[in-house]
Amino acid sequence: MMKGTKKVGKYEVGRTIGEGTFAKVKFAQNRETGESVAMKVMAKTTVLKHKMVDQIKREISIMKIVRHPNIVRLHEVLASRTKIYIIIEFVTGGELFDKIGVFAEVHQGKLTENDSRRYFQQLIDAVDHCHNKGVYHRDLKPENLLLDTYGNLKVSDFGLSALPQKGVGLLHTTCGTPNYVAPEVLSNQGYDGAAADVWSCGVILFVLMAGYLPFNEIELPNLYKKINAAEFSCPFWFSHGAKSLIHKILNPNPKTRIKIEGIRKDPWFRKNYMLVKHREEEAVNLDDVHAVFNDIEDQYVAEQKENEEVGPLLMNAFEMITLSQGLNLAALFDRRQTRLEGISANKGGQFAVVLEVYEVAPSLFMVDVRKAAGDTLEYHKFYKNFCTQLENIIWRPTGPRVCMTC
Repeated sequence: MMKGTKKVGKYEVGRTIGEGTFAKVKFAQNRETGESVAMKVMAKTTVLKHKMVDQIKREISIMKIVRHPNIVRLHEVLASRTKIYIIIEFVTGGELFDKIGVFAEVHQGKLTENDSRRYFQQLIDAVDHCHNKGVYHRDLKPENLLLDTYGNLKVSDFGLSALPQKGVGLLHTTCGTPNYVAPEVLSNQGYDGAAADVWSCGVILFVLMAGYLPFNEIELPNLYKKINAAEFSCPFWFSHGAKSLIHKILNPNPKTRIKIEGIRKDPWFRKNYMLVKHREEEAVNLDDVHAVFNDIEDQYVAEQKENEEVGPLLMNAFEMITLSQGLNLAALFDRRQTRLEGISANKGGQFAVVLEVYEVAPSLFMVDVRKAAGDTLEYHKFYKNFCTQLENIIWRPTGPRVCMTC
């Protein structure tokens, strides 16, 4: 057991392992079982201020419904007077994109066909389970695919997921990450959530095997035009079987696009395929979710000033230039914008980043770097180089997006 740590219910809470816009993620340990978990901590002030109650409640409920070996498991949700604690499975293998990065120099940033197939098989199993439970993910992309200690895939981030509504056959909310979104989602005429998820799985398979996106344009109208026309070509190293399946998945017509049952029958997919057996869970209990969220506004008592959010800190222009060589900084000095745009050395992977600096404590600053558009693989290369140049003044917690500079 961890010594001198904070306790939340039956959990001992340790170090911060990740931090996002609205929450911190802490490492924690169940004192009764010794199991390691991740604890997502959110301030009730933040949840209420940003009107996130319904969204978070929906995401938590969905994660409790879709229990599967290839989906990150949500254990329970707790609350104190001022905080919400979401207890989830502690996944140690990092993002699938990190694994691609490990092989970048040897395999040009792509996985072998066998490895790609194995991850794709696990992804399809997870997505099929979601659909059987009436859940559509709607934001499937490699950044939302994690790996456990044994290298098994785990689908995460159900923040944009949808549950079917009574009497409503099609979904109408346009959401997701543009490069991975199905053409019918962009049409604003309603779409089948299952067919849209299958399209995203096909884009993911292409990225794993190719090391780049099938549809990638800086200007959104041009990107949408390519997606609507399914204008892409497979590289020469794809096998005939892989090409055939990908073309069946990336079919712009959702009515004739291959379905999951068809994917499972495909000869390329079936090679070395082993369906993961898992026992059906008992009836899902959402009592803890209702207890936390149903009366949150009535029960809430405002937090003290010490818990107020820290705002962005303005940097000296010369400091920013030093830290951002190779970027077009013109937009940064327009007070209406905070976006830096960059282009990769090979001219083939344009992307945009958003960079913000926060003063956490005297002489300690948090630099938040987020990809706003473009190729994620190129962004990962940029981020690695960015942190390397700050090596002497940087402290990096676990997680790919946050730098702490002294």
